[in-house]
Amino acid sequence: MWDNALNYFYEAAKLGSMRLASEKIGVAVSSISRQISQLEATLGTALIEPGRRSIRLTAAGQHVLDYHRKQLSDRESLMTRLQELREVKTGRVVMAIGEGFIGDAFARTIEYFQVRNPGIEIALEISSSTEIVRKVLEDEVHIGMILNLTDEPKIRTRLSVEQPLAVLCAPDHPAARLEAVTIEDLMGFALCLPPKGFRIRASLAAAERRARLTLEPMLVTTSIQLMRDIARAGRAVCVLPRISALSELTEGTLVARPLHDPELDDATVSLIYRLGRQLEGAPARLLSLLENNLKSWSHVPEVAR
Repeated sequence: MWDNALNYFYEAAKLGSMRLASEKIGVAVSSISRQISQLEATLGTALIEPGRRSIRLTAAGQHVLDYHRKQLSDRESLMTRLQELREVKTGRVVMAIGEGFIGDAFARTIEYFQVRNPGIEIALEISSSTEIVRKVLEDEVHIGMILNLTDEPKIRTRLSVEQPLAVLCAPDHPAARLEAVTIEDLMGFALCLPPKGFRIRASLAAAERRARLTLEPMLVTTSIQLMRDIARAGRAVCVLPRISALSELTEGTLVARPLHDPELDDATVSLIYRLGRQLEGAPARLLSLLENNLKSWSHVPEVAR
């Protein structure tokens, strides 16, 4: 009863509704409600605030939720260790990253890992930084890679490296002749930028407010590949972390110029996972590989011109 009740409570709390938990588990809402009531009676305390249509946890309920989440994480670690003892080289890693990090360097890292771990499945999810933090907290993903740090106390940052936003453009573009580019300079160029929901646009918006200017992009797209292609063709400049275009910068088909703003200089890329979650096996190996590569990605030189 204990395990079933904990599982029903966990799903209802995570989904915010007994009805949604009922649909996911495949049992009646009344069964979920009864199991949670029995769990509260066993523990001698209310876990859910009464009188609400959606579930809101009490302080005790949050402790029980954290306890069960740790149980699930520990069980996953145990199974991974037993699997490695049996020398079965299979498993699954789920990772969430911001789209600004997608590029050849990241793709080669994943390819390198899979060549050496052919039985490991990697599930890669593209999300905003806020959504990545949530997924890490809820154990929906093992690892997250986000722009800048998070102040969430239950998140552990494995590594954070400087990765200020840069203006990327073709070598013969007027912006390439500048040592650094200001927000005012950007006003004079055709711009290709990500949507406003992206962390990059939020950082730019803050810089625009400081400069008392408003940027009007020529093209807004969620595709980092399209942004790189348009910049490489000389049709526009884009603003991305250097990590997004390491291959093009090394080849010399794109150049990067610092975006002149004191606060943007503090931008970082961070590898994160949930505090207290013991990453073992494949997730731990991928995290170590990313940690090593991320250090080198922040110091890739451009082709001299």
